[in-house]
Amino acid sequence: MEPPGDKYGRTFVEVMSEKYSPDNFPLRRGPGMAVVVVPTPAPQGSPVKDRLNLPIVLVLNSCGISRAGDRAEIAAFCAHISKIVSNIPNLEFLNLSSNPLAEMTIEPRSAEGLSRVRRLVLNNTRVSWDTVMLLTTEIPELEQLFLCLNEYSGVSASSVVCPTLRLLHITDNSLQDWAEVRKFGTMFPSLETLVMANNNLVSIDDNKDILQRLFPNLRSINLHNSGFNRWEDIEKLNFFPKLEEVRLQGIPLLQTYTNTERRSLMIAQLPSISLLNGSVVTDCEREDAERFFIRYHLDYPEEELPYRYHSLVTKYGKLEPLAEIDLRPRFVAQVEVHCEEKVEQLSIRLDQTVAELKKQLTTVVQLSTNSMRIYYIDKCSAFGPEEMKYNTRALHSYSIQDGDEILVVPKTK
Repeated sequence: MEPPGDKYGRTFVEVMSEKYSPDNFPLRRGPGMAVVVVPTPAPQGSPVKDRLNLPIVLVLNSCGISRAGDRAEIAAFCAHISKIVSNIPNLEFLNLSSNPLAEMTIEPRSAEGLSRVRRLVLNNTRVSWDTVMLLTTEIPELEQLFLCLNEYSGVSASSVVCPTLRLLHITDNSLQDWAEVRKFGTMFPSLETLVMANNNLVSIDDNKDILQRLFPNLRSINLHNSGFNRWEDIEKLNFFPKLEEVRLQGIPLLQTYTNTERRSLMIAQLPSISLLNGSVVTDCEREDAERFFIRYHLDYPEEELPYRYHSLVTKYGKLEPLAEIDLRPRFVAQVEVHCEEKVEQLSIRLDQTVAELKKQLTTVVQLSTNSMRIYYIDKCSAFGPEEMKYNTRALHSYSIQDGDEILVVPKTK
């Protein structure tokens, strides 16, 4: 069932009056609760109630809000605005996600009631960037801003900064050009966490000096599913002076590597991070990754070696390739079979039992299985022959190697 409202969607006045009316939202006592009295008579047929119970957190997501309301309703709802504002002084979290706010406009100083909001969520609202900027100037204590799924491909620069913002969550937009991301550094100088997954950012174009000044307080960045295809873009993350955490998966650059190679190469390229893709980087893992990085580039031409390679060679020296050791179990061995004066080369399967080996030997030494004793001779051991007396024992348990001997002795009556 669709919520009440005309064909153009619901108004802010309708939603507030319905959701926080005394009938639907009983008064609860405690910090942050407020009763707003609307003293001016509302127009006939208006949804405005004579009293609203407003909590510390206003949740208005997915309410279908597209307009503020007609002038008469707004006048009734906002009469004596100073009284309304004074009655919700502790409003800290406002979620307006999934309401169509593309046409919403705000006059300067009209959002004073949001002055204490610290977390503002405007996901999937198509709210304009100009409106967002106006809101940041009207909310002096704003710390967290969520702007996902708003189809932003660019943002306009603003001369007014928001010095209190610590977290910007702006995933699933179309901010592919670093020139747009650069503006965040100017507008939000205290930014500590930047979440930009699923924007297909192509590259990081600034140099070291600019990046150090641009995001001086950034500690965490999420660039999942970016369009990076050069290691130079990864290296530039080192220029953010306080960066500790990086989330970077699903980029073209890493598609050809194994999971182990991806993580090791990333850790080696980012010496200052302590968290990569949500996992802690230990000192031991870092050393292993840096040594792997050196060996991985041993065969590269000098002109193709990354800058990080030379600094790691200075730290560890030029390492030799690791020896390749095959630890897979052997399945076949070439042995010498000795029986009296007869010697013959024989290939035996090591997954068979002693009884099965005896059957194989019957055609070689012309003795029945009940007429022979067999002994294993390890040519590298100082010990003498070992009788293979247990018919169910597997041959691989003897650690038989190529060149060892099997001695067959006929049983005497």
